[in-house]
Amino acid sequence: MSNFTDIWQYMPHGMCLLWQPWLVMLWAGSDLLIFLSYSAIPIALLTVLKRRGDVPHGGLVMLFASFILLCGITHALSIVTLWVPMYPQLGLIKLATGLVSCVTALALFRLIPTLVALPSPADMAAANARLRGEIEAHKATLASLEATVEARTAELSRVNAMLAVQAREAVHRSGNLLSVVSSIAQQSARSAQGKDEFLAALQGRILALADATRTVMQGGDGPSSDVETVVRTQLEKLLPNVRERVTIAGPAVAIGSEAAQQLGLALHELATNAQKYSLGPVDAARVAVSWSFEEPVDYGSGSPADPDGATFRLTWQEYGAGPARDAETQVPGFGTRLLTRVIPTMLRGSAHREFTEVGLVYRLEVPLSAILPDPAQSGESRHAAEIVDRTFGV
Repeated sequence: MSNFTDIWQYMPHGMCLLWQPWLVMLWAGSDLLIFLSYSAIPIALLTVLKRRGDVPHGGLVMLFASFILLCGITHALSIVTLWVPMYPQLGLIKLATGLVSCVTALALFRLIPTLVALPSPADMAAANARLRGEIEAHKATLASLEATVEARTAELSRVNAMLAVQAREAVHRSGNLLSVVSSIAQQSARSAQGKDEFLAALQGRILALADATRTVMQGGDGPSSDVETVVRTQLEKLLPNVRERVTIAGPAVAIGSEAAQQLGLALHELATNAQKYSLGPVDAARVAVSWSFEEPVDYGSGSPADPDGATFRLTWQEYGAGPARDAETQVPGFGTRLLTRVIPTMLRGSAHREFTEVGLVYRLEVPLSAILPDPAQSGESRHAAEIVDRTFGV
């Protein structure tokens, strides 16, 4: 034990340097610099470890700090041993340094796979760049979804408004149609001689309404067709066997659904009467259906002519069967009132039926605006009218 405590039995390390001042100062100065550096490094490591609690493998950092600090202490004691031969104490410090060094080396070797697997700064930068890109993509997707939701919400509001228009239009159109059918049924019953005649007349007139409306609805994207289609649809069903004796001529004129219904009723009455009194009994009988429209006159006022001033004319002329005679010698029947009063009134115009030596001539004159489809009924309104007409009008 005396060998450990009695240090003066040993020779100071300075004697090995022959007490050369420059050599002693060189050794002492070098060890001092190493001690100061080895003391500063653990302080820096521990400061980082304290401020960054998320540093991985903190125990390994502590081992490195302990190992470096012990190395610094050995250099500090080396300075002391230049003058004081405390070699046993220096040996203990070196033993402790060796043990800590072994533990640090073992821990470091065990952690080599884990440390190698740690991403490099370049990998982290690339991963961060990818994450930023994904975040921007998610933001763009979120913005797109929000825009889609807003668009769908606006579309839903538009559809709800359109459904409200459809509901109002359904009530209005169904009421009008029921009124027309009720009037037709009442008037047909009054003028009919029996049940069979009443059913035939009522069925024919209702089918004429349905055919006219169906023709209009199948004529395009909106509730409008053309006059020629309505005329041909009505006459081909009523006069299938005398098609070659019927001529149809007229310009292209668009027609709305309500005007098509009224025009279909008129053609139904005229064709039914022609089948009874001219085309059926007389082979030489002919029918000519024509229509035209007259543009309003512009007298040089500098402003465009008023389109409401244009007139639409439909002419039904029978010839070849001899002089025409009015089959209704007393009170006019419902068919006559329909042709000369009801239909012209519904279309805001007038009608005239004339029995000549050549044959029957029927002329219907109405404002062109009463024939043309309503220009305001476009987009959602036209689509609503189409649905309502298909549901309630056909």
